[in-house]
Amino acid sequence: MSYHQYGISPQLVERIKLKMKNPAMKERMKQLVEGLTKADLQDRPKVRRLVRTAASLLGERITGGQEEQIVQFVIDQKIDPRNTFHLIKLWGMFR
Repeated sequence: MSYHQYGISPQLVERIKLKMKNPAMKERMKQLVEGLTKADLQDRPKVRRLVRTAASLLGERITGGQEEQIVQFVIDQKIDPRNTFHLIKLWGMFR
């Protein structure tokens, strides 16, 4: 399922992808998500905190509605960070 279906702006995604090309920013984000489990990514308050922290690190201002859309997207994907197939699927979604 595409992030478009959750109302997440393609412009926001493109800005974030561009910022993630910066090696320092990429490293900060890797530290943020290091050690996450599938259970963490199904816990709404934890995902909300991650989204807020990531937005802050990237210097992106997101509205409450955008935040909720992103949180719902992450939860609905049922991502297991230890499953390579899940990571490849996500990578393909945002190429």
